[in-house]
Amino acid sequence: MKLSIKFRTYPLKQPFSISRGTRSKAEVIEVRITRNGVTGRGECVPYARYGESPSGVCEQLYGVKLPVSRDSLQLALPPGAARNALDCALWDLEAKTRNVPVWRLARLPAPKSIDTAYTLSLDTPRAMHEDAHANRHRPLLKVKLGDAGDLNRLHAVRSAAPTSKLIVDANEGWTAQEMPEIMHELAAANVSLVEQPLPVGNDEALVGIPHLIPICADESCHDRKSLPQLKGRYEFINIKLDKTGGLTEALKLLEAAKEHGFGIMIGCMIGSSLGIAPATLLGHSAQYVDLDPPLLLASDQRHAISYKDSRIDPPQPELWG
Repeated sequence: MKLSIKFRTYPLKQPFSISRGTRSKAEVIEVRITRNGVTGRGECVPYARYGESPSGVCEQLYGVKLPVSRDSLQLALPPGAARNALDCALWDLEAKTRNVPVWRLARLPAPKSIDTAYTLSLDTPRAMHEDAHANRHRPLLKVKLGDAGDLNRLHAVRSAAPTSKLIVDANEGWTAQEMPEIMHELAAANVSLVEQPLPVGNDEALVGIPHLIPICADESCHDRKSLPQLKGRYEFINIKLDKTGGLTEALKLLEAAKEHGFGIMIGCMIGSSLGIAPATLLGHSAQYVDLDPPLLLASDQRHAISYKDSRIDPPQPELWG
């Protein structure tokens, strides 16, 4: 078994902003694992919010003792980007070795086209109004907020896309004191879901705030160990493979979350089609799917995922799985 690692960058069509900053490119780590002439691939996005960096992720990956299986990998690396890339590469390797698609190996339903949210970058109300107007035909828009003037942004988006369902993502940008007023405005604007309104560690404050619309845990939810402290505070969780550490744990988190009564959102970091492909297999089990990064890229992988407006086709086996 041979491991190879490559750092790749993909320019974005335009700068993308959230409450924590702006980026103009996607920076990913691509992993290839080869055994007996067959190669499986995976991708991850090192995320500084979780203390990750490209060099640190590469160090973690090179520290894994080969050969490695998906089961042994769960003990060799913690949840996070490094384990995600290698875990997904191992799924791809097994699928290619056995000539059986990953969805069969994972005992999942045959993949079908799914609808994704389309994300509006944090910007001025006018700019977000224009972006929303250009995408008003999409059934689901995700609105990045979490800064001063958010209610003006919200109303600008809603007026520009009156028939689209809206998800609002604050990326930990609000305080418990301002939440009651904001929740009232979100409900009045017919927002369907709000993601991670408060910083991690402040989740308990959500108990005393009226949940006029469902609240989804993102930064507060990584793997199954996160679930106990989310009950009574959140109605939904956002499952991202770069947080769970791969498809293996994501599948287990999905089932555990359902057993605990949580609604499901499937999300991702900003990466290429290779990183998005494994997450599409979970879309059938989610009330909300947010897998639009390839739509934001100026260039992508070969055999990239096909999007028809907001509808995602299953990935080709030449890409992954």
